Amino acid sequence: MDHSDQDRIIALAGVHQAAHCVQRIANRGSVDIGQMEPCIHSLFQIDATDTPSVFGEPGAVATGARQVIAQITGEPERDMELTRYVVTLLKHERTLHARADMMSEIGSRISAAANARGDLPLLDPEVLSGLAGIYTDTISKLQPRIIVRGNPLFLKNPENQDRIRSLLLAGIRAAILWRQVGGTRWQVLLGRRRLLEAARSYLNPTANA
Repeated sequence: MDHSDQDRIIALAGVHQAAHCVQRIANRGSVDIGQMEPCIHSLFQIDATDTPSVFGEPGAVATGARQVIAQITGEPERDMELTRYVVTLLKHERTLHARADMMSEIGSRISAAANARGDLPLLDPEVLSGLAGIYTDTISKLQPRIIVRGNPLFLKNPENQDRIRSLLLAGIRAAILWRQVGGTRWQVLLGRRRLLEAARSYLNPTANA
């Protein structure tokens, strides 16, 4: 199936949004629920009909798209810490791609988590604890490990740890989607103009209607 630049920017924005949420929790101890929910939502979309629906409502990864634009243009400024998270998530996805055993385990455990969730809200501590456990038992074993830096007071909080691990798992999910819709490392390096146009179109779809 052919995929569009919009599909690719949505997936890449998903990676950036997950990383952005990790940053906020690590440095501030809190995060905008509206930014975090689409990331967690994506983990339970096993058979999504199209790329946008992976994250939910239209514009769900607008924060991530704005981060992509800032990283490309330098306006208002590039965030090197965010870049480090994004690059590491994309690298881990490439490593994971060669680990069919781990991919299978993650898939089966997310399916089990979806069944166990029932009517619990996406950001319920029990749901996030289960997702964090999946991350701990799988992705966290890949080398080099993803190092999250921030305020030690916030990082030592068990609920924050669960939220961060869940978001890192969601970042990997978005990175997998990026590969599935034809995203490559070379597009990030050499196709920035197209990514920038796609990100702006995502944020303001009526401008190009």
